[in-house]
Amino acid sequence: MGILNVTPDSFYDGGRFRNTSSVMRQVDQMLEEGATFIDVGAYSSKPNADDVSEIEELQRILPVVELIVKNFPDIIVSVDTFRSHVAKQCINAGASLINDISAGHLDKNMLETVAKLNVPYIMMHMRGTPKTMQQQTHYDNLVKDILFYFSERIKKARALGIVDLVIDPGFGFAKTLEQNYELLNKLELLKITDLPVLAGISRKSMIYKTLHFSAEEALNGTTVLNTVALQKGASILRVHDVKEAIECIKLTDMLSC
Repeated sequence: MGILNVTPDSFYDGGRFRNTSSVMRQVDQMLEEGATFIDVGAYSSKPNADDVSEIEELQRILPVVELIVKNFPDIIVSVDTFRSHVAKQCINAGASLINDISAGHLDKNMLETVAKLNVPYIMMHMRGTPKTMQQQTHYDNLVKDILFYFSERIKKARALGIVDLVIDPGFGFAKTLEQNYELLNKLELLKITDLPVLAGISRKSMIYKTLHFSAEEALNGTTVLNTVALQKGASILRVHDVKEAIECIKLTDMLSC
């Protein structure tokens, strides 16, 4: 899953893709390098990110979704949003699935909307909001608590008729640096849900804070942790750097031959 952030303030690529030509070049490159999905987001969810109104989010994301669908009609566009109205508008514009950082907690209409749209749904584990999540990192048992969270969300989604579900444990969301590594080390335990697992580790602070440099220098670390995630059962890698992620997938696949 190739990341396309059309935000001015995302932690790594904020402001890079804000006009037609830059968006087209980036999508074309990610597809050429082997991306299965293009995940478009217009609301930065980095810690302490500023709130963005629904109107502004739509103004940012909808033209980009329409542009991509028009020029790359055969690709799968994922929409990174926690707002049901944004999700609906983007699906109507040709997007194919919804990627929700809040698993429906930040918009009470999201699950019902996804069910009515009859599209796949990625639900992520998070507590609070991007502004408050890093103050909510106490767990009795990290993985057990995350599994209880998904159990409740999956049950609710299934009751509404949502068939295609993917879970994302939410690296960096309401988790300390140490908790992120504990989660990655025990990622295979999420297989109990019998759902595909998405790993979104790309260039995150769990890498660059550990190694004491910046997100721009975190590609090698991303590759290492993506490899671990694949070996522990991840089905989808959400990444800024598609070429290197595809290499991880091809090489780890060889280990199971």
